[in-house]
Amino acid sequence: MKSVIFEYEMKVRDYECDVQGHVNNANYQHYFEVTRHEFLEQEGLNFYELHKKGIDTVVSRVEIRYKVPLIGMDKFKCTLALQKRGLIYEFHQKIFRLSDNKLCAIGKIDVVCLIDGVLSQPTIFDEAFKEYI
Repeated sequence: MKSVIFEYEMKVRDYECDVQGHVNNANYQHYFEVTRHEFLEQEGLNFYELHKKGIDTVVSRVEIRYKVPLIGMDKFKCTLALQKRGLIYEFHQKIFRLSDNKLCAIGKIDVVCLIDGVLSQPTIFDEAFKEYI
């Protein structure tokens, strides 16, 4: 697996928690997505601007392993490592609680590129990510 190339810090908002006080499982996907979008921005790729040009990145598969729950107001960081397999970019992501560095979740998110609605070679991403692949 590749090493971490990007990190992004966030804080749990109270409305993201379930009745048990834990972050609802679906919100981990949001945290992973925010981190991927921030990574794209860092690389000069704006998700919305790409869409206006007919270039869409779409999630084709998500795997998440939940380890230790985040709770309301926890601060955490989400890390990102990147691999490429054919037309698929694999985003390997982890969430760590900042107060004790506990691993809270592990995600592997497969992303593909559609150009004008057609599954395509993601050359714009290949160029932007060449130092990481």
